[in-house]
Amino acid sequence: MTRPDFFIVGAPKCGTTAMYSYLRQHPDVFMPFLKEPHYFGTDLTHRYGKPSRAEYLSLFADARPGQRVGEASAWYLYSRTAAAEIAEFSPRAQIIIMLRNPVDMMYAQHSQLLFNRQEDIDDFEAALAAELDRRGGRRLPRHPVRTESLFYRDSARFAPQIERYLAPFGRERVHFIVQEEMKQDTASAYRGVLRFLGVDQSFEADFERANENKLVRKQWLQEVIWSPPGPIRSAIPILRRFPIVHRLRGALLQINSIQARRPPIGHELRAKLIAEFRDDIARVEELVGRDLSLWYRDGEIALTV
Repeated sequence: MTRPDFFIVGAPKCGTTAMYSYLRQHPDVFMPFLKEPHYFGTDLTHRYGKPSRAEYLSLFADARPGQRVGEASAWYLYSRTAAAEIAEFSPRAQIIIMLRNPVDMMYAQHSQLLFNRQEDIDDFEAALAAELDRRGGRRLPRHPVRTESLFYRDSARFAPQIERYLAPFGRERVHFIVQEEMKQDTASAYRGVLRFLGVDQSFEADFERANENKLVRKQWLQEVIWSPPGPIRSAIPILRRFPIVHRLRGALLQINSIQARRPPIGHELRAKLIAEFRDDIARVEELVGRDLSLWYRDGEIALTV
């Protein structure tokens, strides 16, 4: 049975959705309709239930001979167990790791969780301050999809996450994408991925903007979408197997959203967080072999996602 041979992983809001959509367009690449199946990562919260092995492999049944087969599950990077599990499942797999300025990533993640009705502390700094309580099971929002998504600092400490992938796969089978660079030259970043996967680099994808920052139109509708009534919620593990359900949910989210740029993080808070993550960023520079001085800047790169 066909199984994936490459995996896109990354911190939340680091561009995995965009790269997934770009690669799905390539005729030499197969990626399933279900983004983020999260089959690996036994330490992750699986609100909708972890798919069985047969259910997971069925996602790739339509892949054609000769196609590269992959999937994109962002939280595999955060997981302490996913890298080893993937290596056991597919020892020769290739890994694409997507990264972003950790301060901007946390801020974007907070905004996304507010949109998804998975965060109930509107102020970003206050949400950061609540992390200790939340680790103890206190001050949690109703029906969180993944409690660990509220541990913002853990999500943004990339160095140990990267090391967990380099250990089993080696540097030659891990490809890094820095989201700020991808935004500045999407075509070049895309060609780099195609070259890494060994497929036709001349193919031109439609680089539509994906997963941009959004605000909610109707809070009650958003609550229904993300935390549906009990009978529907209990059926989600079955319903999410069908493409039409994902298209319907996506259409409802689109109707109920307004694209909006986030206000910038306050100067004092940004400086404090950059100082807090400085050592981790320096270690990431060593691991990926790249100058990430843009992450130290006191000012967010012009991104809307």
